[in-house]
Amino acid sequence: MNTDELSGELKRAFPADPGDLRLLHERLAAAAQADGILDVAYRTVDSPVGRLLLAATEAGLVRLAYPGEDHDAVLQSLADRISPRVLSAPVRLEVAARELGEYFGGQRRSFDLPLDWRLSTGFRLAVLSHLTGIGYGQTASYAAVATLAGNPKAVRAAATACATNPLPIVVPCHRVVYSDGRIGNYLGGPDAKRALLTLEAAK
Repeated sequence: MNTDELSGELKRAFPADPGDLRLLHERLAAAAQADGILDVAYRTVDSPVGRLLLAATEAGLVRLAYPGEDHDAVLQSLADRISPRVLSAPVRLEVAARELGEYFGGQRRSFDLPLDWRLSTGFRLAVLSHLTGIGYGQTASYAAVATLAGNPKAVRAAATACATNPLPIVVPCHRVVYSDGRIGNYLGGPDAKRALLTLEAAK
């Protein structure tokens, strides 16, 4: 192989143009999906509460992470807890991104996404599974949510479940507050929680 031929091979293997790199990545993601080896797909989306990381398995959306959570650390956690086969594959998350855009645009009040609940178990899962019953623009107390989850005395545990919700916004833990009006801890921080409550109150 002469120098020109070698140069051509290297360009095909390691394209310098960003557009070529994007197409190469898209082909890789599509091939992984077709071969059934894309266990966790992810993408990021911009939002009024910061750049969000979305991740999904074949079963559904498994993680939504705020910027302050460190997206690289979240992806590593998904690799450790679910599968090391994690790849940026926006196509799998197109519907989730669209529905989030509609929500932030005031055109959607609930989400119609399949969810993968595997990152929550036990009482935390029981708490989170009741949150979608809290209507858009409404709030419920941690005490009420604890009662719905089957343990009226577990108010602190209910608060912890909400504060560690792996699917914030879509599973609306931001609608849960203390009975005395305190908003409580939130994965995205208090400003993000207030922003979501204000968004919903305005519609």
